[in-house]
Amino acid sequence: MILLITGGARSGKSSYAEGRVAALPGRPCYIATAEIRDAEMAERIAHHRARRGPEWREREATFDLVAALAETDGDGPRLVDCITLWLTNLVLADRDWRAELNALLAALPAQQSPVIFVTNEVGLGIVPENALARAFRDAAGLVNQALAAAADEVQFVVSGLPLKVK
Repeated sequence: MILLITGGARSGKSSYAEGRVAALPGRPCYIATAEIRDAEMAERIAHHRARRGPEWREREATFDLVAALAETDGDGPRLVDCITLWLTNLVLADRDWRAELNALLAALPAQQSPVIFVTNEVGLGIVPENALARAFRDAAGLVNQALAAAADEVQFVVSGLPLKVK
């Protein structure tokens, strides 16, 4: 099962995703794409860890999401949080995000354990004023569309409430 959960910032996506993963059989695994770059991010990560609890395994995947999925497959459901930060890491490191996305899409059909992806819907706001922000918004939209097409189920979370899209 591949599930994509999308929504705006602070919409409740991660909490909803954690609940979905925890309801599946097996020990859950959290695949983190965030890097601690400042005190605020460190605090957010600590809050997420405390909310999940010690029964969750953790794996960091700043760039190589395909390897993280391969290494954790067969051991229970995985939660990848979040695709938007993964894309940010790739863009800031000047890596070919299209090639990375294609590798991820190619790896999904072989997954034995469920994978739940969290991503931000960035296309509902105003058009960004600078070229980098517009390019990122466009890339995020394309990544989200590709993952939604590959997913068995897509949920849009707004105000903590999931809406089934697919």
